[in-house]
Amino acid sequence: MQRAAIGRHLADKRAPSLGGRVRNFMRIARMPRETFHVHRAPSTGARIVQFMRIARGKLA
Repeated sequence: MQRAAIGRHLADKRAPSLGGRVRNFMRIARMPRETFHVHRAPSTGARIVQFMRIARGKLA
């Protein structure tokens, strides 16, 4: 039995990390940004007119 390990904190007794968290973070960071964005159809002319009316304070 090792007497030096008795007074240690649990975190001090763990085996060294193999870098799994950093590896997964880097894998996600390298993914194309399109996976995080929602693609929507472009606005039509009528939709833009409605937004402009709202911006001027009129009911669309």
